[in-house]
Amino acid sequence: MAYSISDECISCGACESECPVGAISEGDTSYVIDPVKCVECEGHFDTPQCADICPVDAPVPDPDHPKK
Repeated sequence: MAYSISDECISCGACESECPVGAISEGDTSYVIDPVKCVECEGHFDTPQCADICPVDAPVPDPDHPKK
């Protein structure tokens, strides 16, 4: 399933450069993940890099966007 960024986001931007497919961008009030682009880093890393790097654990699995 794709990841999304929760309200815990502090807009530090640490996650944006870690995404190997460019699915993360700066939104109006926090960073956002495009669920269509998000591949959970499969084929690139063993774990989702956004979740690994985030200092407040804002990236979380998005149940509204399961894997296809």
